[in-house]
Amino acid sequence: MAEKSQDQKFFQTIFKDFGQFFRDLISGRSFRSLQKDFADLKEYYLSYDLQVRLDQMGWFRRSMYLFFWLLKYSILKLSSFRRILLIVAIVFLLSARSNLEQQKIIFGVLLLLLIIILELKDKLLAREELEAGRSVQKALQPEVSPVVPGWEFWLYTRSANEVGGDLLDFIRIGSRHFGLGIGDVSGKGLPAALLMAKLQATLRALVGATDSLDQLADRINKIYHRDTQANTFASLLYLELNSDNEDIRYVNAGHMPPIVSAGGQLKEMEKGDPALGIMFDSKYKEQKITLNQGDMLFLYSDGLTDARDETGHFFEDRRIFEILQSVKDRSADAIGREILDVINRFERNARITDDLSIAVVKRTG
Repeated sequence: MAEKSQDQKFFQTIFKDFGQFFRDLISGRSFRSLQKDFADLKEYYLSYDLQVRLDQMGWFRRSMYLFFWLLKYSILKLSSFRRILLIVAIVFLLSARSNLEQQKIIFGVLLLLLIIILELKDKLLAREELEAGRSVQKALQPEVSPVVPGWEFWLYTRSANEVGGDLLDFIRIGSRHFGLGIGDVSGKGLPAALLMAKLQATLRALVGATDSLDQLADRINKIYHRDTQANTFASLLYLELNSDNEDIRYVNAGHMPPIVSAGGQLKEMEKGDPALGIMFDSKYKEQKITLNQGDMLFLYSDGLTDARDETGHFFEDRRIFEILQSVKDRSADAIGREILDVINRFERNARITDDLSIAVVKRTG
């Protein structure tokens, strides 16, 4: 009975997929999805130099080389055993010259299906592990709008892959004392996510251990440099504020300079000190800024400026200033959501290539 129920579920799923396929085909969504998948194939399998060479070819020659290179480099990605299976399957399929050799065709197809099933199994196992990691990352993320008397916050982070290397954290140090950290670990995917979790744990462990933010950054840098591989670094912008005054203390270790709106004017703040992990003995300087009622501080990762549209153009700094100039008098929530709406419209169906984090801090009095 259970087997019959599974069979029914299988066929219902297939019929449902066909219905969705034809709806997507009519709307053009299938074509856009195929374009995106094809672009991802080229990005993953082909080096930048090979992609440049393809762009210089005529359409027919480009098609032939593209097919050959995709086949070649996808075969090289397989394990040695599966690579031999694939070669054997191709040999059987190409050597069948008549209907009398149908056994070769059937055997070749079965080998191809076996390789697909094995690769799919690996992919599903990896996806399950990444989804578990993503759940852990979501649990570590702060609430979107932490409640702090006299201040407004809007916090947002988005991973380019299942897991990401951006850090965004809100820390309640005391009843009136709060910390906010935003950072970016070099690299992407799971390795960056693991380093990000370690950086966040280090930050939380050391916050409150000293009143000096330059000493805090110095200790975090030494730990990060000691415990990570060479040529691995991370940026970190950390600030602290109190609910009963307008002052913000902060330290910037190689992160994007924040943008401040004060007195009706927008200004990018000074660049920070070296990123974490580059040198063991890097020095950091605590700085202070005062936000009066209505003033705003905008923090972001390079996933904002490096976002690309479908033609490959970058979002760029000037767009950020243009948007903030038009919405700087709104609430922190409205400012953040307007930025997010603009970036989503800009990217549309383009492939997301970098993690994105945004924090809006506004003084309400």
